[in-house]
Amino acid sequence: MSVKEIPTDELRCMKDREGLILQGCGGSLDEWVDGINGMLMESGILLNGTKFKSENCRTFEHDGLTCLMFPFSDDVKLDMGKLAMWRLQTHETFGGTWLSDYVPNRLGGFMEGKTESEERIQDFEKPDCPLIGQDGNIFHLMGIASRTLRQNGMAEQAEEMCERIRTSGSYGEALNILGEYVNITSVEEMNEDKGMDMQM
Repeated sequence: MSVKEIPTDELRCMKDREGLILQGCGGSLDEWVDGINGMLMESGILLNGTKFKSENCRTFEHDGLTCLMFPFSDDVKLDMGKLAMWRLQTHETFGGTWLSDYVPNRLGGFMEGKTESEERIQDFEKPDCPLIGQDGNIFHLMGIASRTLRQNGMAEQAEEMCERIRTSGSYGEALNILGEYVNITSVEEMNEDKGMDMQM
């Protein structure tokens, strides 16, 4: 079976689910699934011989891009810490993001009611933060993100973010929390944006 195409509104109904979204997937989507499975196996991310199946993946169009979602489920065993680092390391190639980041940032949020924490986070505009290409130590990344928030007048959010990261249960969860407070970007992308601003 092949990858199923869905409207973006269906993504907005997936509040209680999580997955990896890749952007700009041209050509055969089944070949994309096979290729990504191969890369994740080689990187030691897929465990116990499990893999993503085409019939469980979803595709959708947004902003002129064909996107592919790999949903997380009990039958696909993942090393979430390694997957989180892989996503950051390959971001420039695949534009990888989490479902829980993509829907609020690109689609206007989930349709169901939001938690108090999520409502509070969405009350401010997330600043860009150059984490891609940095030392992957979570406390190093947390420090960069905290400094970015404070430079943008968000000291309260910085303290809240750091406390949540310190009490998080895994490296992957900690990276997800970072993404709730800052837009994860690279130094190169920020320099390009500054260059464009100076030209305008």
